[in-house]
Amino acid sequence: MTETKKTATKTTAAKTTKAAPAKKATAAKATKTTAAKAPVAAAKLSGAIYATGKRKDSVARVYLTPGKGNITINGIEMKKYFKRPVLQMILVQPFDVTKRDGAYDVVAMVMGGGLSGQAGAVKHGISKALEKAEPDLRKALKVAGFLTRDSRVVERKHYGFHKARRSTQFSKR
Repeated sequence: MTETKKTATKTTAAKTTKAAPAKKATAAKATKTTAAKAPVAAAKLSGAIYATGKRKDSVARVYLTPGKGNITINGIEMKKYFKRPVLQMILVQPFDVTKRDGAYDVVAMVMGGGLSGQAGAVKHGISKALEKAEPDLRKALKVAGFLTRDSRVVERKHYGFHKARRSTQFSKR
């Protein structure tokens, strides 16, 4: 009888330890989703100027507010999100052309594509938002080509080909 009691207590102890971590994981997921939505909600409440930028497969929602020049992408500081200096330079180009360095804070939410496409999408969104904020900047942005959406996208694979245009290797025999 004592052996059956021991095994019964072991199985109940094992069941209780397995159930506990699952509850912690759901609580962690809930905090991540609320933290990701916080920057956008704060930007919407402050009367920010909104614009959408696109490049390749990336889509960026950009909120522009008067500030000190802080740029945040997906809740992360620009220099941590885009580590390559070339991508950081791409984001700042609209401010350099219009001579508005440090005049606006940017909160951007970007999805899809790679880092290069995302940087281009955020740049396009910043340019459109700057135009909405100050319509007299349109000429400078238009001459620089920042208001035009770059419509080049990757050509997709075709049936019977290895890639989009790469066909099978020719066989003489």
